[in-house]
Amino acid sequence: LGIESAGVNPLRGQNNVQGACDMGALPNVFPGYQSVADPKVIEKFEQAWGVTLNRQMGLRIPEMLDMALYGKVKAMYVMGEDPVLTDPDANHVRKAIDSLEFLVVQDLFMSETAKYADVFLPATGYAEKDGTFTNTERRVQRVRKAVDAPGEARLDWEIICELARRMGYDMDYCCSEQIFNEMRSLTPSYAGITYARIDQVGIQWPCPTEDHPGTKFLHVGKFPRGKGLMQGIEYEPPAELTNEEYPVLMTTGRMLYHYNIATRHSANLDGLRPHELAQLNPEDAAKIGVEEGGEIRVTSRRGSIVTKVTITDKVPPGVMFMTFHYKESPVNELTNSAFDPISKTAEYKVSAVRIEKVS
Repeated sequence: LGIESAGVNPLRGQNNVQGACDMGALPNVFPGYQSVADPKVIEKFEQAWGVTLNRQMGLRIPEMLDMALYGKVKAMYVMGEDPVLTDPDANHVRKAIDSLEFLVVQDLFMSETAKYADVFLPATGYAEKDGTFTNTERRVQRVRKAVDAPGEARLDWEIICELARRMGYDMDYCCSEQIFNEMRSLTPSYAGITYARIDQVGIQWPCPTEDHPGTKFLHVGKFPRGKGLMQGIEYEPPAELTNEEYPVLMTTGRMLYHYNIATRHSANLDGLRPHELAQLNPEDAAKIGVEEGGEIRVTSRRGSIVTKVTITDKVPPGVMFMTFHYKESPVNELTNSAFDPISKTAEYKVSAVRIEKVS
């Protein structure tokens, strides 16, 4: 921000989450963070796509699930996501998914969510398709197909185009580059980025023209509005705190050998860590009489699961750590669905639990 090496580069939770957001995978923006409430922007996209767009803003995932449970959302199309295993308060998620009249899942594997699907569409992995990834420093990079997709698996955009054609809207693209070119023609921050220009080295947006070098860092000299708009934020405690009944604070995250849930389909990776090992401080382990590799029952206000433990000083007394990679010990049956009012990110990092040794 303003000068080199002074920005914020968060380690975000998904591969290409930056690129997905850039492309408008949010309910309040079109590609390039152009507001869905701006009449001029709406008109531009309507003319390009030859449709009349809905003026009502969409929902984020927690809101979709709530609306499904209330009967307001009747159908859902899930692409490359497994909310039954990875979203908080899994029992709530299952009830919401089960309330749908129709569910389509487009994915690589038979996920926990796909087990609820009325239709499963086999998709392709990153090494089976061409396209771009955008990393956290806004660098747009090429991804190239390395191997053919197996069986009946098809490219995501091919599936979407075929569905659109069958529903009466002609989406006729030849390749990912053609789709990218349409996107950049409507997205000023990507307008100068072409497949040819990023063939060897990626370019950081904003890049408004094809002779622009890209933008290494943002807001040089000043913010667009002039001075920065700073405001103090009061500390708010977690939605759920420990008490006598639930005296341990559980936090969740990832581990070295797995990334989210798909890596468990790799026999080599799963062999390194085939099951959950909740991290427990020696003091807490001694209190319940559990030893290294033993089993404990973990219970929150929302559910209860069983997991093996590893005893370590990596976590302080009164705190335990678990990952969300394992369907056999589905930690998100325990997590709290309270979410941030702005980002709508769930409070995965703080849940009050009770732990007991399994005899």
